[in-house]
Amino acid sequence: MTEPAPAAATGPPSELDKLRRRVEALSRKRDEAEARLRDLLTALLPLDDVLTDTSRRAGALHEVRSPRESVSAAIALSEQADAAHRMLRRELAQHDVIPVDVVGRVVDPAEMCVVGTEPHPTWPEGTVLGEKLTGFRLGGAVLRAPRVVIAVPGQAPEPEPESSVTIAASGSRRAQPQRTTRSQRRGLPRKPSAGHGRRSRRT
Repeated sequence: MTEPAPAAATGPPSELDKLRRRVEALSRKRDEAEARLRDLLTALLPLDDVLTDTSRRAGALHEVRSPRESVSAAIALSEQADAAHRMLRRELAQHDVIPVDVVGRVVDPAEMCVVGTEPHPTWPEGTVLGEKLTGFRLGGAVLRAPRVVIAVPGQAPEPEPESSVTIAASGSRRAQPQRTTRSQRRGLPRKPSAGHGRRSRRT
C-alpha cells in the first residue's frame, strides 16, 4: 500500500514569485498602452487624408478666375477645416482627452496660465474672459494648461471703428467712396453748369 504524497507546503510567495508577477503585470500594461497608441494612430490617418486634400485645394486657389469661384473655394476650405477639427476632437475624446472649458471661471494658477488682462466693467477681477490657447485634460490630469486672458477692473475697450471696406453680395471686397463734406467742397473749383455751356456755344 502506497502512502499519499505529502501536500505541497503553502506559504508566502517567494521573492522570485513576486518579481515574476510584477514583470507579467508590467508586460500587460505595456501591451495595452501599445494597443491604445496603435488605435489612436490608425484613427488619425483619415485626418491626414482630409488635411492633405485641404492643402491641395488651398494650393489651387491661385487658379480661380472669378470672385464667385474664389468664394466657393474659400467656403469649401472652411468646411473641410471644420470637419478635420471635429474629427480630431472626436478621436481625442475617445482616448479621454477633453478640452478644458474655463471661460467665465475664476482663474486657477494651478490649472491655467495667464497671458493677458483686459478691463471689464462688470465681471469680477480674475474671471477668465477668453482663451489664447485651449487647454486639455487626460483623464483627471492636466495634459496642457490653457492660456487665458482675465478681467481686471476698468471700462471695456471701445470697439474699433468700422472700416469703409464692405463685403459685396458676391463675397468680394469693394471699397466704398467717401463723401466730400460741404466744407471740403467750398475749396474745390466749381464745374460750369450745363446752362452756361449751352449759352457759350450759341454766342
